Amino acid sequence: MNVFLGYIFLGLSLAAPIGPVNAAQIDKGIKSGFFQAWLLGLGALSADIVYMLTVYLGVVKFLETTYMQSFLWLFGFFVLMYTGIETILNSGKIVMENRGSGSGFKSFSTGFLMSISNPLTILFWLGIYGSVLAKTASTYGTGELIIYSFGIITGLILWDIVMAAVSSSFRKLLTTRLLTFISIISGVSLIGFGLFFGYQALKLFF
Repeated sequence: MNVFLGYIFLGLSLAAPIGPVNAAQIDKGIKSGFFQAWLLGLGALSADIVYMLTVYLGVVKFLETTYMQSFLWLFGFFVLMYTGIETILNSGKIVMENRGSGSGFKSFSTGFLMSISNPLTILFWLGIYGSVLAKTASTYGTGELIIYSFGIITGLILWDIVMAAVSSSFRKLLTTRLLTFISIISGVSLIGFGLFFGYQALKLFF
């Protein structure tokens, strides 16, 4: 049980660092409430599970090719730039939106695309989950591997709920001007991540 709790904590630790998804989730929670922010995080979680399966099935070598990496960096650049610009343009519309408004599918797909197009996610899961696979396979069996993998996913789900709850609570506590400012900062950070992705793509091309 203690080992399982350790893997839940690992999942929480993996989700905690501030990145494009967390920035977008904060903005979504502020603008549209808990449910939309939770769906965005759920989309990102789905992408994480896809990469966990990819590492587990051993097809990660295909993703490590220069062609695929450059494609993912470039795809990530477009996704983040679009989301960042849209966030800034809509920052002044916070007051006009009702809680829970917006398309649930759009929130989910935004989170999924932002995470699946992030090459750092591949390297992240290759390093972290790859080492978990190696350790668990050598110490335990397949059954334990599935249980501990579920522990990591549970940690990711808990973080998603916490982020959605905290970000949607900001709306009640902060003034409209401050919420708009946070939304603009969120958009700028997404554009910043996008430019970094674009730079990485150029490095691979040239």
